[in-house]
Amino acid sequence: MPATRRAARAGAQKPDQEAGSTADRGTSQDTSQDTGKAEPADAGTDPAGFPMNLQRVREASGLLTAAAMRRLDEDLTWYRDLPAEDRSYVGLVAQAGINAFTSWFTDPDRPPHGVSEIFAAAPTELTRSISLQHTLQLVRVVVDVVETHSDRIAAPGGERDLREAVLRYSREVAFSAAEVYARAAEWRGAWDARLEALVVDALVRGDGDDSLRSRISALGWSGRGNALVVVGLATEELDEIRTAEIRRVARRAAGDALVGIHGDRLVLVLGGEGDLVAAATSLLVRFGTGPVVIGTQVPSLTDAARSARSALAGLTAAPAWPQAPRPVMADDLLPERVLTGDYTARATLIAQAFTPLQDAGGAVLETLSAYLGTGRSLEAAARHLYVHPNTVRYRLRKVSEITGWDPLDARESFVLQVALALGQLGRG
Repeated sequence: MPATRRAARAGAQKPDQEAGSTADRGTSQDTSQDTGKAEPADAGTDPAGFPMNLQRVREASGLLTAAAMRRLDEDLTWYRDLPAEDRSYVGLVAQAGINAFTSWFTDPDRPPHGVSEIFAAAPTELTRSISLQHTLQLVRVVVDVVETHSDRIAAPGGERDLREAVLRYSREVAFSAAEVYARAAEWRGAWDARLEALVVDALVRGDGDDSLRSRISALGWSGRGNALVVVGLATEELDEIRTAEIRRVARRAAGDALVGIHGDRLVLVLGGEGDLVAAATSLLVRFGTGPVVIGTQVPSLTDAARSARSALAGLTAAPAWPQAPRPVMADDLLPERVLTGDYTARATLIAQAFTPLQDAGGAVLETLSAYLGTGRSLEAAARHLYVHPNTVRYRLRKVSEITGWDPLDARESFVLQVALALGQLGRG
């Protein structure tokens, strides 16, 4: 009897269960038709987290890294040319990128985070070995490798989701690469600015040791052609942005350029194979009001201390010649520099004017002294020397040929008069 009742009860429940199951399926089908979406067939395409895709990506991370390294070696010449240490760092970056993508893929609905850590495995100096363009090529190769293997890695039906996730994440990696290089560029720019200031300061002080040469080399100075220093007053507001603009303009005007700010003075060091005086003249608008002095041209930057000394001495003496051109050469201010106690200017005047005239022999030096001593009059000098005025004129032309200064020009006769006085004092 109990067995009969159990069988009857089981037979009665079975249709009810089947009916309930059929009803549930009907409800599910109706819901799917109402929303226009079908339920996923399995957990491999579950939009809530793609667990099967994630598991497959995790298991394939080693495969992807190996495939990416093979592609880098096959496709990128610059990677093959890197030193072994840098190649290993690039491999760490590629592996870190794949691992970071796997971690982020656990929740693709969140914005990608932590992608900057991909580059933490490599030192900052790596940015000097590979450029931003090379880094983006690295990202492109890794993305292409993941896309190529997506059909093998992804769960059935999840290939498209994996590809979209890779593309989204690669965009963030590209932005992170740009950020890393931007920080490196800012750091290098700040370091270069400090190093440049040290070099210019050393040139102004007259230092020329081996450390200066190494610093000059670190700044990328080409060393081609001559060099000279230009000095003038700075503009009232000369901040870092304006200084950087002056540096860019100066490097366009000349092959090499350094910029220094010393108090209220702007110091430009120009170098190259072109016309450096013309380059300096084109930069006049970058200076403030007042005289601008161009120092002596020298054969190399290591000799630029001599040019800096002459330019700074000329800037100090320039107020004594109100009619001086702008810019003015430091050697055109020799008499005024002598008045300020510049020994170099004194020696230059004697060597370039008095000594050659003294060595010329004859009456050239005597004629110049008579001409200057009689108020720059040809007739008075001729009467003083008992010669014809044409003889005085001829001898004065010889003075111009020997020294480069014309006694018949008011300014240049003043230079010769100071040189003559200095020579006479030295001889006495």
